[in-house]
Amino acid sequence: MTGEGIIIRGVGGFYYIHDGKDVYECRARGIFRNRNEKPLVGDKVMFDITDAADLEGNVVSIADRKNSLIRPAVANVDRVMVVFAVSAPEPNLNLLDRFLIMMKKREIPVTILWNKCDLLPEAESAALADVYRNSGHRMLRISADSGQGIEEVRALLADSVTVLAGPSGVGKSTLLNRICPEAGMTTGGLSRKNMRGRHTTRHTELFAVEGGGYILDTPGFSALDIFAEDVRALEACYAEFAEYRDECRFLDCAHINEPDCAVKDAVGRGAIHRTRYENYVQLAKELADRKKYR
Repeated sequence: MTGEGIIIRGVGGFYYIHDGKDVYECRARGIFRNRNEKPLVGDKVMFDITDAADLEGNVVSIADRKNSLIRPAVANVDRVMVVFAVSAPEPNLNLLDRFLIMMKKREIPVTILWNKCDLLPEAESAALADVYRNSGHRMLRISADSGQGIEEVRALLADSVTVLAGPSGVGKSTLLNRICPEAGMTTGGLSRKNMRGRHTTRHTELFAVEGGGYILDTPGFSALDIFAEDVRALEACYAEFAEYRDECRFLDCAHINEPDCAVKDAVGRGAIHRTRYENYVQLAKELADRKKYR
């Protein structure tokens, strides 16, 4: 007797597979070791049922993956929701840009969740979101504590695998608890010493949500490398540059020191937010320095 489902957790050589109704505890056959292939959380698999009463079995095959992430180790991600607090801790928008570039490289859609919006006047949180108004990413302003915007978040989760990501202390685990109370995640709050969140996520696990989807919380991050080979690849990650780049005087314009640059003109007029442009310039300099000292 065989079954099929999705791996929602892997611990100590066991893989826990949700078939839409039950969760089976399975081992992977030796053929995977021989191929140097390891099942990942998020993999869609076929498994032999060895004990129907105790819900036990063996993984026999893994369907082709459409994508995968290394940290966390998860496959077949439909969307990433990156969570940043509008306050407490103050948002690091350069770090957010780095994350968006990383997901662009992996061709995974990103929704930006501005959390803790109840801590600021609406005009202030709206001004923060306005930085990314033309970035090509969907945004929601929410409060995991009060419930603001949570139903909009739920609507995006149906029939998909969604990964929550973001710095520590921004409320990812609180959000997960509100969306999926059975997850029972521990929320660590902020360290009084440095106002950074304590790491509360211990392992990679998908939790089933209403509508047939799954959600996964991830450990917080505080630094990210730039996932771009050169300034051209970096520039392509800034969607708001697209309508202006062909109007630049030079075809290979980097939009930094060149004259007659339509992107810089757009920044000056407010058509491109200055914060986004300044982040781009800083990251471009980092790339140039990296190339220089290699």
